[in-house]
Amino acid sequence: MAMKVIGLLFGMEQSFPPALVERINSTAPENIRAEFVQIGGIKMADLMKYDVILDRISQDIPFYRSMLKNAMLNGTRVVNNPFWWSADDKFFNYAMASQIGVPIPKTVLLPSKDHPPTTTSESMRNLMFPLNWEEIFEYVGFPAFLKPHDGGGWKHVYKVHNPQEFFEAYHKTADICMTLQAGVEFNEYYRCYAIGKKYIHIMPYEPRNPHHLRYVAGFTLTPARKKQLEELCMKIVNSLGYDFDTIEFAVQDGIPYAIDFLNPAPDAEASSVQPENFEWVLEHAAKYLIELAEEGRRIPTEYTWSEFLAGNTGAAPKAPAPKAPAKKAATKK
Repeated sequence: MAMKVIGLLFGMEQSFPPALVERINSTAPENIRAEFVQIGGIKMADLMKYDVILDRISQDIPFYRSMLKNAMLNGTRVVNNPFWWSADDKFFNYAMASQIGVPIPKTVLLPSKDHPPTTTSESMRNLMFPLNWEEIFEYVGFPAFLKPHDGGGWKHVYKVHNPQEFFEAYHKTADICMTLQAGVEFNEYYRCYAIGKKYIHIMPYEPRNPHHLRYVAGFTLTPARKKQLEELCMKIVNSLGYDFDTIEFAVQDGIPYAIDFLNPAPDAEASSVQPENFEWVLEHAAKYLIELAEEGRRIPTEYTWSEFLAGNTGAAPKAPAPKAPAKKAATKK
């Protein structure tokens, strides 16, 4: 039986990748093993040895992102789908989620304060000037959060309480495309792991605490809230297609607002997520990656963008049935 290989692609993480490789290799069938990805220059449309790759770093390194897309041409199962991840952004996340019944704070997409590189005011001639600020502030309200439309890791995030604070923050954002989102004055906050569009882990979380104490929250997850959040998580990941994500909810007046769910390489370090959560993500990440390896490569049925956007959806397609031999032409007597 041919050996199937699961590769881990990662950057500065210290605890999660080696622990995950060890967990897979200690629990997987004999014909499946895990290792750290090792690659050099990539030949186009080349068959890679990896049947499955867990991607934890390509958001920062374009070489890796292009390599992962190339790997999918020959059926490598990539978590998360590099085609969809390349196309997605947080503002689209919010708009999509609002369409499927997930509570989302009011959000507006804003043009960058400065012109993007190589552009001038003439490049922006379709943009009204000045912008309709009063309408925007009336719709969103204050307090609000100014944050990048496709960023992460709490970089360039500002809480603003009035127009003056907004403009002070906005002037610092240079050429970053931003969103302004209504602030949720929450009394509960949850961070949820979602793996394989079926394994959900709800974690009480307190983002206002120091980093090492954020999983020490002063409230308890009730069965009713757990069921509610699980259903919302499933709606989100099934719509957006992520197989390894975290989703954050801020609860105000009993309503859980999804405020951050473009986290396809979420923190899983033992030092920050606490032992119980670290064990859960290890167990279920290993389980899901082994499941993908057992299903086998997902060979494209046609070479279209939509085919690759589908990513890991569904099991690997079956090989086409062999054609019956052509009948010999009748000979004239």
